[in-house]
Amino acid sequence: MGSTALSVHASCAAPVVRGAPHSVWSAQALLGEGTLWSVREQALFWVDILGHQLHRFCPATQARDSWSFDEEISAVAERRTGPGLLVTLRHDFATFDLDTGRLQRLHRPEPAQPGNRFNDGKCDAQGRFWGGTMDFACQAPTGALHRYAGGSHCSRMHTGFAVTNGPTWSLDGRTLYFNDTVQGQVHAFDFDPASGTLSRPRLWLQLGADDGYPDGMTTDAAGRIWIAHWGAACVTCHDPESAAELLRIPLPTSHITNCAFGGPDLRTLFITSACSGLNEHQLLTQPLAGALFCVEIDSPGLPANKFAG
Repeated sequence: MGSTALSVHASCAAPVVRGAPHSVWSAQALLGEGTLWSVREQALFWVDILGHQLHRFCPATQARDSWSFDEEISAVAERRTGPGLLVTLRHDFATFDLDTGRLQRLHRPEPAQPGNRFNDGKCDAQGRFWGGTMDFACQAPTGALHRYAGGSHCSRMHTGFAVTNGPTWSLDGRTLYFNDTVQGQVHAFDFDPASGTLSRPRLWLQLGADDGYPDGMTTDAAGRIWIAHWGAACVTCHDPESAAELLRIPLPTSHITNCAFGGPDLRTLFITSACSGLNEHQLLTQPLAGALFCVEIDSPGLPANKFAG
């Protein structure tokens, strides 16, 4: 069964893949996620959530750096001012200074939900961080989407998810896309850039039984939406209006978790994966499970937004 889009019409042209995806870091991550390209450092940040590690990969030098934490780290954003990164930990928003190793916790949005943890997230164009929480067991619909502007300025924007992923935005910044992963659904919301409010929630894409589960997402400079598929060994590219599939990139391991454009011209798609959830036989037959991959695309992505709080 294939994915079900709201319309079969596609208004965007399909991108072109240049060459095959290949592994650039066989990290055997338990749960690779959190892809973020730093234009300033010309490096990709990514995390191993369950391995409690933050990674940085510099393509020009092939340098690989890692930082270990005492708990899960799930998403990162560069800061407009101040050193280091904004990060989401198991329960908290925090800042992390890469040079000194100093970790400063900022805010805990769900003190009454100890069974939840943070998962995916990123900043909007105004510099607010949008982070999703989820049930650690991936079963109870206790997860929520939070909008964080710094300090204690945090708002719960949408609730009722067992596993959250995304978000990403349309090219004009007026639509937010967000994944209800367990249900195989990508939802769209009208988004007010000035106020950061959501309205008119609707189903944008329902994945079919053979298409796995929607995980991390990104938007390219043509406005197309790219989705990593947990359990289906691929990344797909979609028309932002119709959700019609424009392109599918197969990968050599099942659990594909996130993607982000990077490289000097933002035409390299970096893709994370996971060892978690694979049985012993699958791990033997998928030696690149948990690797960081990349593939060249003929058109660029967008630079990541920075945290303004």
